[in-house]
Amino acid sequence: MTDFINQKIIPKVVRFTNTKAIKALKDGMMYVLPFLIVGSLFLLLANIPIPAVAQWLTKNGWSEIFNQVYQSSFALMAIFAVVGICYTYIKNEKITGAFSGSLAALGAFILLLPFEIKTPKGEIIPNVIAKDWTAGKGMICAIFIGLAAGYIYSFCVKKDWRIKLPDSVPSAVADSFSSLIPTAAVLITGGVVFAIFKFLGKTNFAEFIYSMIQTPLQGITDSLGGVIIMSIAMSLLWWCGIHGGSICGAILTPILQSNLASNQAILDAGKKLNVANGGHIFTQQFWDNYLCMTGAGIVVGMVIYLVFFAKSQALKELGKLSIFPNFFNIDEPVIFGVPIVMNFYLLVPFVLFPMLVGIASYLLMQIGILPLFSGVMVPWTTPPIVSGLLIGGWRTAIWQLVIIALSVIAYWPFIRKYDDFLVKQELGK
Repeated sequence: MTDFINQKIIPKVVRFTNTKAIKALKDGMMYVLPFLIVGSLFLLLANIPIPAVAQWLTKNGWSEIFNQVYQSSFALMAIFAVVGICYTYIKNEKITGAFSGSLAALGAFILLLPFEIKTPKGEIIPNVIAKDWTAGKGMICAIFIGLAAGYIYSFCVKKDWRIKLPDSVPSAVADSFSSLIPTAAVLITGGVVFAIFKFLGKTNFAEFIYSMIQTPLQGITDSLGGVIIMSIAMSLLWWCGIHGGSICGAILTPILQSNLASNQAILDAGKKLNVANGGHIFTQQFWDNYLCMTGAGIVVGMVIYLVFFAKSQALKELGKLSIFPNFFNIDEPVIFGVPIVMNFYLLVPFVLFPMLVGIASYLLMQIGILPLFSGVMVPWTTPPIVSGLLIGGWRTAIWQLVIIALSVIAYWPFIRKYDDFLVKQELGK
């Protein structure tokens, strides 16, 4: 079994992970996270769940200021995504001018967005870009454009399609002329795509992508089946020694962030955030604070065993080293130290427990016992219970506490069996 995984599965997964597109997507999306977290902080400040404080902030104009910061960070996530993805793609190609290329991608992204909005009365206002398209609604479009722009820009530079000036010309001027043809190629391609959709499809690229790709993807992932598949995939990849969070996150992050942006849009429209009003259950917060709470596999129960009950000297020492990182949702010391990787003793709880937590959390949110998540996010290293209070209130925090208790029960018989095995090894039996 181990030979089959090492020889057949891992090489294919590694090749997929190392493709140019996946690397650019995975690393490029990291540029979005600071803006999401900062925007979430100000969203929380603008909507403090204490009526007296909230009224004072609104009356004195502070809520408007906080909302303005939120709208200038969180609501521009697609812009940051297209720039970050294109920049990373070009940078990974070892090509100079990554910044110029990312600006070209931004230009192409804006070029391909709808340039009008419809008022509630049905009036069409031209030359306006709705923030829906610069937030979650335009995320998949931003990914396509960021990757395409990175490829086109890199292709032109590799083919040496550049205007070269004498060495006597200042470098700033020479660089701007050097990027002229690659930038033009990106924008001209964008213009051609715009024309095709305008004349043949009577629509635009962003709306086409949203209706044909993003909406179905959000529906597929935001389902109980999507939660089950992604939780199992992440755990199995980690068990094979591959960073499951990075691979699954590269695929899921844009969709999950779009889901949370849609949830916040429901609240901004003055509606109650629930499934009946179109609220999404599977969001970035669901992934970070339920499925990946205390790290992949939700291993906090095993760490508690290592610290307080392990008989093996190796596991005791590992428990002391891993408890502090695990408090901040970092579990690599456990995954590679116990190890969990390729350890058949721990395969069952490591894979099945997150799946069961995902199923239970999904159903509890669907029937309204647990709240759906708004646009408020916290850094993924925020300790459980604290993170629950901030993003979902007391019900989310209590559920995280229940998950911790269940983790102890789920891992106990398996880690105890492995502990006994190590004790026999240490005694030379």
